[in-house]
Amino acid sequence: MHIPVVAVVGRPNVGKSTLFNRILHRRQAVVDDTPGVTRDRNAGLADWAGREFYLVDTGGWLPSATCGMEGYIASQVTRALEECDVVLFVTDGREGLQPLDEEISRTLHQLSTDVPVLQVVNKVDGERWEAHVHEFQVLGWEHICPVSATEGRLVGEALDALVALLPEGGSMKDPGEGIRIAILGRPNVGKSSLLNRLLGRERVIVDERPGTTRDAIDVPWRWQKQTFWLIDTAGIRHKWDHLPGFEFYASLRSLRALERADVALFMLDATCEISRQDQRVASLVEESGKVGMILMNKWDAVVKDTGTMVEAQKRVRGALTFLDYAPILFVSALSGQRVGQIPETVIRLYEQAQRKITTAEINRVLQEAIDRTPPRGRHGKRPPKIRYATQLRVTPPTFGLHTRHPEMLAPEYLRYLGRQFREAFGFEGSPIRFKIRKSKGTPARGSRGGRR
Repeated sequence: MHIPVVAVVGRPNVGKSTLFNRILHRRQAVVDDTPGVTRDRNAGLADWAGREFYLVDTGGWLPSATCGMEGYIASQVTRALEECDVVLFVTDGREGLQPLDEEISRTLHQLSTDVPVLQVVNKVDGERWEAHVHEFQVLGWEHICPVSATEGRLVGEALDALVALLPEGGSMKDPGEGIRIAILGRPNVGKSSLLNRLLGRERVIVDERPGTTRDAIDVPWRWQKQTFWLIDTAGIRHKWDHLPGFEFYASLRSLRALERADVALFMLDATCEISRQDQRVASLVEESGKVGMILMNKWDAVVKDTGTMVEAQKRVRGALTFLDYAPILFVSALSGQRVGQIPETVIRLYEQAQRKITTAEINRVLQEAIDRTPPRGRHGKRPPKIRYATQLRVTPPTFGLHTRHPEMLAPEYLRYLGRQFREAFGFEGSPIRFKIRKSKGTPARGSRGGRR
């Protein structure tokens, strides 16, 4: 079953992203008064009146632009138009018809006669603005709908008109659930370059200036018979309180992208020292409980000898001790070095995180660990007795430890048990969590010290 694709286009600052968010019922795209904030395509699955469709938000379009950031955006809009089944052409009802609207309209007429276009006149917040809608009839589009994306006014009527234009099939295959992969790291480590390398084409804008990616971009990708969703995120910055509004929300959306991901690819720049900012992003990956893999990018730019990779591994492990469970892959998004190993590694790690261990096997390993190193009492009291353990959940693998005195189990001992469980069960790429329960059934608060 194919799901239709709808591209949202228009000149800068007409409210495309606001309309995009209104239709999806969430703040996914960055919305800011600064023209040009939306630069890449941002996709989301929408539904209306029983019909599903992919909504693709685009940057502010200057069709005649050929160079610089405006040229990048224009090429991305053109690619979105090539992939879509319906165009949602957004204009500004308050400003009225503008020369750039006419240029965009002419370009749309020239690009295709097969793809239907629904013209939406945005910012029509009341009847006083509806009188201006007739100005846009000169553009020659059969379907014109006034809306107010900010207030939600008449958006339902516009969606009714949109659904009527949708074909039964579409240009993008329904990817199903798939494995969602968030590409994370501080700004300018090569996240967008990696996404483009994996896809084999320039899907998001790549620029040497930090901060080029401002939205979290979801891209479906098929590798062999496996479906992935690649989530390219804006770089997460160390301090948010001094950021411009759109950069603050971009960082926030990066965290939300991590929340909805199954696997986190945490990228480091192999040509730079590991910074506090890198450590902060890595800690977010660990705290999320997601499957994690560390990518040392730009490895092709490193001057090497026989011990370079070993030394680099030691440096990463020393700086990121809390991610000791995450495998390290040395890659180059620019040259493609080892990038081909990423999808197969992701699948392996994801499958390990889904493993369910029998209660009998868990308690066998637990008892062997206790026999080797029994827990010690705290504050001069007798050591606690762990009666049994069970697996509570997967992703991350979480185990319940049942004891009469949960407060007596030290964080150090839980880390020891985590190492024993990992050695026995694997779970490469996943943190192991413990929840301590009173053996009589009254749960105690979980221990953060139980992360491993």
